[in-house]
Amino acid sequence: MRLLLLLFIAVPIFEMWLLITVGRAIGALPTIGLVLLTAVVGLALLRRQGLSTVLRAQQKMQAGEMPAREMAEGIFLAVGGALLLTPGFFTDALGFACLIPGLRQLLLGRILRHVTVVRGPGFTPGGDPSGRGHQGPQSRDHDVIEGDYSREDERNRNRRDPD
Repeated sequence: MRLLLLLFIAVPIFEMWLLITVGRAIGALPTIGLVLLTAVVGLALLRRQGLSTVLRAQQKMQAGEMPAREMAEGIFLAVGGALLLTPGFFTDALGFACLIPGLRQLLLGRILRHVTVVRGPGFTPGGDPSGRGHQGPQSRDHDVIEGDYSREDERNRNRRDPD
């Protein structure tokens, strides 16, 4: 929690220092132009990468697979887009790192190594809708009671036989 608070204080201060330093070196208008240019280029890249990620996720879901990597990429893309809309060169660099496919894959690979994916119904190997897929009988959840049910028609339940 303290690290997050420190980041919320330190990053804007660093951004202001960097903008002032670049502004002194190349001038105010070119600095503003560079900030706007990175935002426009970043949003174009975000749109293209986002569409590609959504299409891959749809293909995996249609094949009965869990689109875990695509969901993680979507989070990275959203964070990258937000960082690119924040004025400044440091946040733009972080935003581009989230949007450039090679860097994003590298970051995702490192993060997903530490994440456990839980498979639910419809996203098991082989498309087994029961959600058990590759599990053996020992790992079966004993709190689940399987059964059938039927719903009575409201009219049949409330109908009274004439006396």
